[in-house]
Amino acid sequence: MQVSSLHKFHIPVMGLAYTIDSPIKVAHFGIASVMSIVEDGLVEMMRKHYYNAIQEPFEEIPRFEPDYRAKRITDYLNLVNKIVQQKLEKVKQAAFEAGSEIVQYFEMLPNDHALKQVYNQMLQLSEKVEQLQLQNYLRSQVVAGSIDVNIMTKLDNEKTDKNGNIIEDGSEAVAALRGYANSNLTHSAIVFSAGMNPRLYNYLEKCDAFDADENGYFKKRVIIKVSDYRSALIQGKYLAKKGIWVSEFRIESGLNCGGHAFATDGILIGPILEEFKQKKNELIEAIFLIYNTALAAKGKRTFAQPHSVSITAQGGIGTNEEASFLEQYYDINGTGWGTPFLLVPEATTVDEQTLSLLQKATEKDVLLSKNSPLGVHFHYLKGTTSDVEKNVRICNGKPGSPCSEKHLAFNTEFTDEPICTASIKYQRLKIADLQSKGLPTNEYNEQLTEVLDKECLCVGLSNAASIVYNVPFVKNQNAVNICPGPNIVNFSKVVSLATMVDHIYGRTNIIDIQNRPHLFIAELKLYIQYIKKQIEKENNQVLDNKRKKYYQDFYKNLMSGIQYYRELVAENIQNHSLFIQGLDKAETEIHLIFFQFSSN
Repeated sequence: MQVSSLHKFHIPVMGLAYTIDSPIKVAHFGIASVMSIVEDGLVEMMRKHYYNAIQEPFEEIPRFEPDYRAKRITDYLNLVNKIVQQKLEKVKQAAFEAGSEIVQYFEMLPNDHALKQVYNQMLQLSEKVEQLQLQNYLRSQVVAGSIDVNIMTKLDNEKTDKNGNIIEDGSEAVAALRGYANSNLTHSAIVFSAGMNPRLYNYLEKCDAFDADENGYFKKRVIIKVSDYRSALIQGKYLAKKGIWVSEFRIESGLNCGGHAFATDGILIGPILEEFKQKKNELIEAIFLIYNTALAAKGKRTFAQPHSVSITAQGGIGTNEEASFLEQYYDINGTGWGTPFLLVPEATTVDEQTLSLLQKATEKDVLLSKNSPLGVHFHYLKGTTSDVEKNVRICNGKPGSPCSEKHLAFNTEFTDEPICTASIKYQRLKIADLQSKGLPTNEYNEQLTEVLDKECLCVGLSNAASIVYNVPFVKNQNAVNICPGPNIVNFSKVVSLATMVDHIYGRTNIIDIQNRPHLFIAELKLYIQYIKKQIEKENNQVLDNKRKKYYQDFYKNLMSGIQYYRELVAENIQNHSLFIQGLDKAETEIHLIFFQFSSN
C-alpha cells in the first residue's frame, strides 16, 4: 500500500505552516504526512529553527544566491529527513515499557495489522527469552512514515534575473520540484494539486529521481490530487508519455475539503469513487501502455507489468465507520485525514489563539469564501487575527495587505508587472476603477466586497509557525489565517496524536455531536448551498446557452448522485433512516431551487 506501509491514513497538506514540520512530529511513528514547499521564506525560517534545535550551525541561503529557492528546499528536506532518522533510531532503542515511543509506535497501529498482532502476542508471553526474540523482531520492523511534499501547480510565477530576463527552469513550481528532486528523501512522494501544469510536468522528464529501479521500486513517487476520474486519466496519460509513473491518485471532495475548493459540476464523491472502482484496471492498463512505450523510446528500462497504483480518498471523513466503508466498498488503499489533525499539536503547528478558534468553530464560522487572491473558492475560518486586521484596515480606509512574498502575484489588470489582488496596490487601483464606472449602488457594493475580501495567504498561512517557534518570518506582519474544511465543526477538543489515531481506527470516539450527517450528505448539502448562491447571484441576468447548460447539467448530476446513494444505502450505510432523511431533504431543496430558477 503506497500511503504508508503501516497505517491506513495519511495527513494531507494543510495551509503552509500547519504541516510544514509534521513529518518531524509523526514520521517516526510510521505515519505519512505532506508538507507544502511553495513558501521558501517559511522553509528558510524552519531551517533556522531546526538547525538551532539540533544544535548545528545554520547557514543562510540568501535570495540573491542563484537557484536559492531550490537550494533552501533541498536543504530543509534533507534536514527533516536527518531529524526523522535520528528520532526513528531512538524509537528502535526504546524499552518496551509503558509510555515509551516504541510502545506508542505499535499501540497506534491498526488492530488488524500483522505487526500489531505480533506485538500483542509479545505482550502475552511470560517467557523472557521468547519475549525478547519477538521484541527484537519488532524493532527490526520499525520504519518511518512517508515524508511527502506538496506543490500547488498554479503557484508557478516566472522568475527573472537582475537584467529582467526570464530564468530558464526558474519558475516557482519548477524550482520547488527541483529542490525536492535533489533532496536525499527516499520512500517519499511529491503531491501535485490544483490541476495540470505542462511546464512543471515537462520538467519531471529531466529528473531521474522519479525513475523506477529494476525491481519497480521508486525512491521518489508521484502522487496526483484529482477531483474525478477524467482528470486522473488525462494527467496520468500526460505524464506517462514522458516516462513518468503516477503511483497514487488522491481523490479529494470538490467542496468538503479544507483550503482551496475546486467544485465539480455537481458530481458527488460517491459516484466519483464508483467510477474509479469500476475503471481502475482500465486506467492502469491505459497508462502502462503509454508509459512503457515512452521508456522504450528514451532507451530506458521497460517493465513486464504495471507498477502499483494506489487510490485514496480525502475530504470530510470523520469516523472510523466512514473510512472503513470507503476502504472496503470502493476498494481504496487508504484515506486522508486533514482538518481533524489541526486539533492535534503533536502532529500540526497551530498557534494557541487560532487553536482556540478552531475548537469553538460552528457552521457559521467556516465560509466557502472568495478570500483567496487566486480567484478560487477558499474555505476560511472567520475571526482569525488576519480577518480582524483586514477589517481594521478597511475601516481605516487603508484596505489591502503588504505584499512581501508575491507568490500569488498574477494580476495584470492595471500593471505590466503582475501584482496580487490582496495587495494594497491592487486594491487601491481596483477601487478607484470601480468608483469611476458609476455603477448602481448594489452592484458597486457587491464588487467592492469581492475586492476587499481578498486576503494575504502567503504570510497569513505561514505565521502560525513563526508564533509557535518564536522565529521572525516577515517583519511587522504577525496575523494568522487558516483554512479548515467544514468538518472542523464536528471536532472541538485538542487531543493527543494517540487519541486521534484511536479515533480514526474506531478504538475511541472524540465527536460529541449526535446524529452527525454522513460525509456523503455533508458534501451534498455543500453543493446545494454552492449552486443556490450561484443562481441567486445570476438570477436577474440573461444567461447564454452555455451557462444554461451548466445549470441543467448540475441539476442532473445532483439528482443522479442522490439516486446512486438511494441504491447504495440499504446494506452499506449505518444509520439508514438518518441518511435517507438527508437525501429526501436535499432532493426537495434541489427541486425547489431549480424550479424557481427555470421559472425566471
